[in-house]
Amino acid sequence: MIIEQFINEKINQITAYVEAVFSKKIHYTELDRFINDTMEEWTLLKVIDDTPGNARERVFWHMIHELTLHGGQALKHDLFFIAEINTCLDFFYGKGSYPVDCIGWRPLA
Repeated sequence: MIIEQFINEKINQITAYVEAVFSKKIHYTELDRFINDTMEEWTLLKVIDDTPGNARERVFWHMIHELTLHGGQALKHDLFFIAEINTCLDFFYGKGSYPVDCIGWRPLA
Protein backbone atom coordinates (compact mmCIF):
# COMPACT_ATOMS: atom_id res chain seq x y z
CA MET A 1 0.00 0.00 0.00
CA ILE A 2 1.43 3.38 -0.88
CA ILE A 3 1.56 6.17 1.68
CA GLU A 4 -1.12 8.34 0.06
CA GLN A 5 -3.61 5.46 0.02
CA PHE A 6 -2.80 4.65 3.64
CA ILE A 7 -3.32 8.26 4.74
CA ASN A 8 -6.57 8.70 2.80
CA GLU A 9 -7.97 5.49 4.26
CA LYS A 10 -6.94 6.48 7.78
CA ILE A 11 -8.42 9.98 7.40
CA ASN A 12 -11.77 8.40 6.57
CA GLN A 13 -11.45 6.06 9.52
CA ILE A 14 -10.30 8.63 12.09
CA THR A 15 -13.13 11.00 11.17
CA ALA A 16 -15.64 8.17 11.63
CA TYR A 17 -14.12 7.18 14.99
CA VAL A 18 -14.05 10.74 16.33
CA GLU A 19 -17.63 11.38 15.19
CA ALA A 20 -18.70 8.11 16.84
CA VAL A 21 -17.07 9.17 20.12
CA PHE A 22 -18.78 12.58 19.92
CA SER A 23 -22.17 10.95 19.30
CA LYS A 24 -21.50 8.34 22.03
CA LYS A 25 -21.87 5.44 19.59
CA ILE A 26 -18.53 4.04 20.74
CA HIS A 27 -16.44 4.38 23.89
CA TYR A 28 -13.36 6.58 23.60
CA THR A 29 -11.13 3.56 24.22
CA GLU A 30 -12.07 2.33 20.74
CA LEU A 31 -10.56 5.51 19.32
CA ASP A 32 -7.43 5.02 21.43
CA ARG A 33 -7.16 1.46 20.11
CA PHE A 34 -7.56 2.72 16.53
CA ILE A 35 -4.69 5.18 17.09
CA ASN A 36 -2.44 2.42 18.43
CA ASP A 37 -3.33 0.09 15.56
CA THR A 38 -2.70 2.85 13.03
CA MET A 39 0.75 3.50 14.46
CA GLU A 40 1.58 -0.22 14.31
CA GLU A 41 0.44 -0.36 10.67
CA TRP A 42 2.47 2.77 9.87
CA THR A 43 5.68 1.15 11.12
CA LEU A 44 5.16 -1.68 8.63
CA LEU A 45 5.46 0.83 5.78
CA LYS A 46 9.05 1.64 6.85
CA VAL A 47 8.74 5.32 5.90
CA ILE A 48 12.03 7.24 6.05
CA ASP A 49 10.77 10.75 5.16
CA ASP A 50 9.10 12.71 7.95
CA THR A 51 7.63 15.39 5.65
CA PRO A 52 3.91 14.94 4.94
CA GLY A 53 2.93 14.86 1.29
CA ASN A 54 0.12 17.45 1.57
CA ALA A 55 -1.96 19.53 3.98
CA ARG A 56 -4.49 16.74 4.62
CA GLU A 57 -1.72 14.40 5.68
CA ARG A 58 -0.22 17.09 7.92
CA VAL A 59 -3.60 17.60 9.64
CA PHE A 60 -3.99 13.83 9.98
CA TRP A 61 -0.66 13.49 11.77
CA HIS A 62 -1.49 16.48 13.93
CA MET A 63 -4.71 14.74 15.01
CA ILE A 64 -2.87 11.48 15.67
CA HIS A 65 -0.27 13.23 17.82
CA GLU A 66 -2.87 15.24 19.73
CA LEU A 67 -5.08 12.21 20.35
CA THR A 68 -2.05 10.24 21.49
CA LEU A 69 -1.06 13.04 23.84
CA HIS A 70 -4.51 13.75 25.31
CA GLY A 71 -6.26 10.41 24.80
CA GLY A 72 -9.78 9.90 23.57
CA GLN A 73 -11.24 10.68 27.00
CA ALA A 74 -10.35 14.36 26.46
CA LEU A 75 -13.06 14.45 23.78
CA LYS A 76 -15.57 14.15 26.62
CA HIS A 77 -14.55 17.13 28.74
CA ASP A 78 -11.72 19.28 27.32
CA LEU A 79 -13.51 22.04 25.40
CA PHE A 80 -10.32 23.50 23.92
CA PHE A 81 -9.25 20.06 22.67
CA ILE A 82 -12.73 19.35 21.29
CA ALA A 83 -12.63 22.63 19.36
CA GLU A 84 -9.18 21.79 17.98
CA ILE A 85 -10.32 18.36 16.81
CA ASN A 86 -13.49 19.82 15.29
CA THR A 87 -11.36 22.29 13.35
CA CYS A 88 -9.40 19.38 11.93
CA LEU A 89 -12.61 17.53 11.04
CA ASP A 90 -13.99 20.63 9.32
CA PHE A 91 -10.80 20.84 7.27
CA PHE A 92 -11.18 17.19 6.22
CA TYR A 93 -14.83 17.79 5.27
CA GLY A 94 -13.89 20.87 3.23
CA LYS A 95 -15.91 23.15 5.54
CA GLY A 96 -13.00 24.93 7.16
CA SER A 97 -9.53 26.23 6.62
CA TYR A 98 -6.19 24.77 7.64
CA PRO A 99 -6.06 24.59 11.46
CA VAL A 100 -4.02 27.21 13.26
CA ASP A 101 -0.98 25.81 15.10
CA CYS A 102 -1.18 22.55 13.14
CA ILE A 103 2.15 20.78 13.38
CA GLY A 104 1.87 17.37 11.83
CA TRP A 105 4.98 15.40 10.93
CA ARG A 106 5.23 11.77 9.97
CA PRO A 107 6.59 9.58 12.73
CA LEU A 108 9.65 7.60 11.81
CA ALA A 109 10.40 4.13 13.08
